[in-house]
Amino acid sequence: MFILIFSFLGLMLLGLPVAVSMAGGSLVYILISGSVPDIVVAQRMISGIESFPLLAVPFFILAGNLMNIAGITGRIYDFAIALVGWMKGGLGQVNIIGSVVFSGMSGTAIADAAGLGSIEIKAMKDHGYPTEFAVGVTAASATLGPIIPPSLPFVIYGMMANVSIGALFVAGILPGLFLTVLMMATVSFYARRNGWGGDVAFNWGRLGHATMEILIVLAVPMSVWLAVLAGMSVNWAAGLAFCTLLLLDWKFNFSAVLALMAPVILIGGMTMGWFTPTEAAVAAVLWALFLGLVRYRSMTIKTLAKATFDTIETTASVLFIVTAASIFAWLLTTTQAAQMLADWILSITSNKWTFLLMANLLILFVGCFIDTIAAITILVPILLPIVLKLDIDPIQFGLVITLNLMIGLMTPPLGMVLYVLARISKLSVERTTMAILPWLVPLFIGLIAITYIPALTLWLPQQLGLIK
Repeated sequence: MFILIFSFLGLMLLGLPVAVSMAGGSLVYILISGSVPDIVVAQRMISGIESFPLLAVPFFILAGNLMNIAGITGRIYDFAIALVGWMKGGLGQVNIIGSVVFSGMSGTAIADAAGLGSIEIKAMKDHGYPTEFAVGVTAASATLGPIIPPSLPFVIYGMMANVSIGALFVAGILPGLFLTVLMMATVSFYARRNGWGGDVAFNWGRLGHATMEILIVLAVPMSVWLAVLAGMSVNWAAGLAFCTLLLLDWKFNFSAVLALMAPVILIGGMTMGWFTPTEAAVAAVLWALFLGLVRYRSMTIKTLAKATFDTIETTASVLFIVTAASIFAWLLTTTQAAQMLADWILSITSNKWTFLLMANLLILFVGCFIDTIAAITILVPILLPIVLKLDIDPIQFGLVITLNLMIGLMTPPLGMVLYVLARISKLSVERTTMAILPWLVPLFIGLIAITYIPALTLWLPQQLGLIK
């Protein structure tokens, strides 16, 4: 066990990537111990990605890339300006609302930061906001990406913990909205303290148009539900609602209705049993292609090819992390290291609330040094047995571990969102870190609520019958 852990840490200290360190540490342990045939490394790494849920990974990544090149980010930004740009700290509020909408399509914090972040930071700087404030609010809002469904970390966690990915998606809705309110309140606090007003004049027509778009999107699932209650089949009701939506969009030329429909289609389709979370990822890609090629006609063969190659590159890195973490996690289990760590934690406390506090501290620490996907793959085999033993719902724990790791993406030394925003804003990593620190306050408040108020996470999937 000690050979495995120390070789992994040693390779990381030498500056090797986390995935290489895990694979290399596993190989060193196997070669020195001689207890496991060498071929097991290849077998375990292959079996680690032989999973149907993992097919969702490349498709969600592709959907996010397609949304970016289809010009949908710009439409989302314009919609957010119409909805909340008149509030105090206008573009800060726009930043958050834009991230909420984009979260329903991309599923990753890095895609949010890189996609909308480049638009938002430039716009806020042009309107006179301090660069540090623009960077901080962009980093905080980007964490909503993996909390509001769909979510790549939820896919990996659901596979590792053997829980419903659809239930995880639904469980993230209320916590995501709660975090949104906290962040908007934080923007209002800064705006009042600094005397910032709105960035666009209040206009009833513009606000009414944006509100109408929201009402139309909300009316689609409601109309389907009412039609089903009236005796119409689900397929016919959904088809009729969809055709009506396209007609309204064509007639009134709404800027964001079809973009806002993406999370409704994904969550509604999974809830009604039309498709699994993996198939929902394919649906997200098809929807993005429909918007880019048919409705908005903003995609070209060149941009489509670029999005495809970017997806291949990102998917390869993600799946390599999964394969390396799979063999490492398997060795942690077979060497009894995971069991020993679990027993040690249980010897300290058997109170679930104290354990959740310890788990939060551990995950936060790990998230500062290890990639999100690798951290989930390593930590779940260690912590999940304790979670089940202490009668903590694994769905709730999935939200806890994901939000912790999202906070890790904002902090040095290895926070990817931190480095993406430093590059976009042209600030040093040190100044970017200082800009992000105040925004940890609403995130920690949200983390405490998700950790110690289970109903915040579990109420909605329970009402939809996804969990007991």
